Amino acid sequence: MAGQSLLETITDSFAPVHRDGHKFVAIGLAVTLLLLWILPTLGWIAALVTAWIIYFFRDPDRVTPLRDGLIVAPADGKVSLIEKVRPPAELDLGDAERVRISIFLSVFDVHIQRSPLAGRIIRSLYVPGAFLNAAMDKASEENERRTIVVETAAGLKVAVVQIAGLVARRIVTFADEGDNIGVGERFGLIRFGSRVDTYLPPGAFPAVAVGQRAIGGETVLSDLRSTEPEREARQH
Repeated sequence: MAGQSLLETITDSFAPVHRDGHKFVAIGLAVTLLLLWILPTLGWIAALVTAWIIYFFRDPDRVTPLRDGLIVAPADGKVSLIEKVRPPAELDLGDAERVRISIFLSVFDVHIQRSPLAGRIIRSLYVPGAFLNAAMDKASEENERRTIVVETAAGLKVAVVQIAGLVARRIVTFADEGDNIGVGERFGLIRFGSRVDTYLPPGAFPAVAVGQRAIGGETVLSDLRSTEPEREARQH
């Protein structure tokens, strides 16, 4: 197979800007041009801010594994918490304990969220709340958030919760309750820095470890067909 040309290598390093970011980029460019005309020093600062906005709203393509039984990461970021909990009543998932995997997104991560598996969105719920540090455990129950619950054809239910943080002040969802959604398909984003929780089906083991970097739509969070116990790992 022929290698990539230099131009292809360079262009592959850039990702398109998601449509939700177009208005912010347009505002940034307008402010930059105005300041470059009247106050050049501030104009260059505005240009850097605009470049960061373009970077923040990047929306790269992902290669999603399609085998049944795989649950993929809904977001980019660091796996910050893995614990067994009873899901909040708002999820309507019953009282059985489930593994909750929390992914913390810094302002430098891709902020597009993707469905962890294929199915139908049977619940989409917005909950107003506080704007605590998203890395805190209680952010799952106290911060502003939006939940979607995806049910597979086999009746398995997985919940994904978009959680606002100290900086994030806007949760955006592209999919509605009742919609069918494919694994890895985009369903929302959070502006600007946040956390995403995934509640696995009862009895499912995580295939990731705390401290690991997850790639939305690609990293496998759990394999429902696997008999492997919860993984042990170390950071070095």
